[in-house]
Amino acid sequence: MEFKPTKSKYTKAFVLTLASLSAILIPAKALAHHIINSSLQSSITSNTGLASTSPTNVATQIVSAFLGVLGIIALVLIIYAGFRWMTAGGNEEKVADARKTLQAAVIGLLIILASYGISLYVFVIIEGATGQGAIN
Repeated sequence: MEFKPTKSKYTKAFVLTLASLSAILIPAKALAHHIINSSLQSSITSNTGLASTSPTNVATQIVSAFLGVLGIIALVLIIYAGFRWMTAGGNEEKVADARKTLQAAVIGLLIILASYGISLYVFVIIEGATGQGAIN
């Protein structure tokens, strides 16, 4: 069996995007967050009534939740486009519409993944600049 390289520019773009995001997101976990003393921090926050999370952590959670919802919507659109394609019954117009929906959903998912990586990078930089360390 002869190996044929893929010629699709979308496949190449997807692999390149996936590799880039992996290179950005995987090392983010290696940035250890150093807390002086967790029991000291918890006693200070409980005695003073201050929140134990920073505003950047709250913003990170909000952005992550929002992008997670958008990712779920994109995956549902991909499944929907696949269903439309499978039930097109040979109708070229329906297949073309399903293909357009699938392409738009995949591009949207790639944009969502890229925006997640960028936002995570920005929040790590902000936390590092404010002296709070990296995000857990």
